[in-house]
Amino acid sequence: MKIKKLLLMSVVLLIVASSCQRNQPKQDETKMAAMKQKVDEYAIVQLTTDLGQLTEKERQILPLLFQAADIMDELYWLQTYGNKEELLPGLDSLTRRFAEINYGPWDRLNNNEPFIDGVSPKPLGANFYPQDMTTEEFEKLADPSKTSLYTIIRRNAKGELIVIPYREAYSDQLTKASALLLEAASLTEDSGLKNYLQLRAKALTTDHYYESDLAWMDMKNNHIDFILGPIENYEDQLFGYKTSFESFILIKDLEWTKNIEHIVTLLPKLQKSLSVPEAYKAETPASSSDLGVYDAIYYAGDCNAGSKTIAINLPNDPQIQKLKGSRRLQLKNTMHAKFDKILLPIATLVLDPSQLKYVRFDAFFENVMFHEIAHGLGVHQTIKGNADVRETLKDTYSTLEEAKADITGLHLITTMHNMGEMTDRDLMENYVTFLAGIFRSVRFGASSAHGKANMIQFNYFLQNEAIKMDPSTGTYKIDLEKMKKAVSDLSGMIIQIQGDGDYRKAQQLIADMGNIPPKMQTSLDKIAQAGIPKDVVFEQGLKVVGL
Repeated sequence: MKIKKLLLMSVVLLIVASSCQRNQPKQDETKMAAMKQKVDEYAIVQLTTDLGQLTEKERQILPLLFQAADIMDELYWLQTYGNKEELLPGLDSLTRRFAEINYGPWDRLNNNEPFIDGVSPKPLGANFYPQDMTTEEFEKLADPSKTSLYTIIRRNAKGELIVIPYREAYSDQLTKASALLLEAASLTEDSGLKNYLQLRAKALTTDHYYESDLAWMDMKNNHIDFILGPIENYEDQLFGYKTSFESFILIKDLEWTKNIEHIVTLLPKLQKSLSVPEAYKAETPASSSDLGVYDAIYYAGDCNAGSKTIAINLPNDPQIQKLKGSRRLQLKNTMHAKFDKILLPIATLVLDPSQLKYVRFDAFFENVMFHEIAHGLGVHQTIKGNADVRETLKDTYSTLEEAKADITGLHLITTMHNMGEMTDRDLMENYVTFLAGIFRSVRFGASSAHGKANMIQFNYFLQNEAIKMDPSTGTYKIDLEKMKKAVSDLSGMIIQIQGDGDYRKAQQLIADMGNIPPKMQTSLDKIAQAGIPKDVVFEQGLKVVGL
């Protein structure tokens, strides 16, 4: 009897095992298919440009800059995840590729959801702080450097929180990067670039970046532009204190830059053109601001994670901005890639066919450029009390500031047309391309500051009949004259809210108009089903640019 039972159990186990073996390949295939779909959400783009304008010396320094940028990439991995060699080697090729795109096991374009089994949610403080640290524990830490942009928090042998400067935490990597910058500086013939590289090399080993940021602002005649260091604080979602390492290697487009650089001289006139009472346009924009057009040939670290930036507005230091303004760099080849692979396909789904002809790259470029310019215009101190607008508007500030930059940028373009500065363009190109851009920006939701800003504009256009939807097709069409008025009125409204420091009115505007209406959601669902890439991913490096 016992033997029969044992035989029966053996048969059952064999059947179960066999069934598991049959199901396992199916499960693996399903997982692989899902991961391939995730990887395919990023369109592959080669980062290249014509290096013909570079001198022999400039071509010689590029490999050194690539090496330094790779070190920033290594450091960013440490900051956002930890040792990547503990993660990547054990992954299949597709999962590894997706982890490389995201710099870790969390999907950056899907609310940082883990995409590897057994991985915990992404820590809000990334790897800048101990994962078991509480905010109360951090607040009790007496070291004033705990809030520094250039420190990390760790525990000592006793389990107590301690503060470690970047120059110590990442000493080996930063020393190597510093040496590479000094070697590049010894080769460069451009005095501005040489000075920046030398000062940036020093900054990496001291954590003092002010002087090198000033030097970067003074670069005017360089063919190569280079950004490297701990810059943005988006990765630290716990406190927003800590900056992440990144690098851009850029080649200036001399022709495009020449075509736009005179706009800087028009900034005082553009400030006066704002559709607000005189008191709201009394501030004087910085005259030393710089506009330039570049092709990017390398992204590393923070700027290469997930969604790729198409324009740069630096430095972030408010002291330098007050003293010297900022430099606004438009990344033309990256911008063109997003226009071709994302914006155009979206436009064909949501715009009235009669207006598709107005969706143009030049207009997209101008809209992005004037968005960056508009950040520097308007008001930054309240009219009464001279308080900082950022502090006065509190949690509403980012949304309103992005809305201001968007809509005021469009107002500035309209003004430029009226001034005779853009007579070779059809204003409809900017308006229609702008509308398509709203759908691109909110296709994954409108919870972010940028998303809410876009919806405020969209809903305002709808309310004022600047745009109308065809109920039979679900597509949208712009009324030119009503659009001109809506752009001017909304820009003025937002600037006045900022100038008044009216927190309640800002809250009300966001609550009333910062959401996606049901009819628009139908269009977004259509976009979601169309298989349009979420973003781009780069093939880049020395071989890609022909070195």
